[in-house]
Amino acid sequence: MMTSLSERAKKTLLEAARRAIEAELSGLPTPLPSVSDAALLEPRGAFVTLHKKGALRGCIGIFESTKPLIEVVMDMAISAAFHDPRFPPLHPAELPEVDIEISALSPLRPISSPDEIQVGKHGIYITLGPYRGVLLPQVATEHGWDRDTFLDQTCWKAGLAPGCWKDPACRISIFTAEIFGEHPHRIMA
Repeated sequence: MMTSLSERAKKTLLEAARRAIEAELSGLPTPLPSVSDAALLEPRGAFVTLHKKGALRGCIGIFESTKPLIEVVMDMAISAAFHDPRFPPLHPAELPEVDIEISALSPLRPISSPDEIQVGKHGIYITLGPYRGVLLPQVATEHGWDRDTFLDQTCWKAGLAPGCWKDPACRISIFTAEIFGEHPHRIMA
């Protein structure tokens, strides 16, 4: 069972993510903070999303890890800032304009029916053959999507046609996330 994150743990993760990006920009080793909070030391998947002036600037994550959550968040922060193929690497001048959002994930749970998906609560991970697509829970809420649109958009994200989720060979898993950011009023979850 995952431990819920306290407000202090969330603050520690956000600070660690920002310090990891700052260290990478400076060419310095990433400082691993000393923590004793059990929730930060649990192996857990996470996504780190960067927004610049409200627009997506990078988002990378993993579903499972053997590393502690704090290390996963730091690794994903660096990946979101410098290795998201949709964006050029973050430039030092951009960092003050970047807001960090973290989604600490539950384990994936395969579902047998799309009816199990609760928009606003679940994220979706779709696989069909070699194609994979994921959308975090907050994405459907931000765009006002219903369940079918959320599923169609996840298919599109995987590089598949909308409606692919109706194919019996398609595998759908769901997950939940604790979503928090540097500016909580901007998070629509």
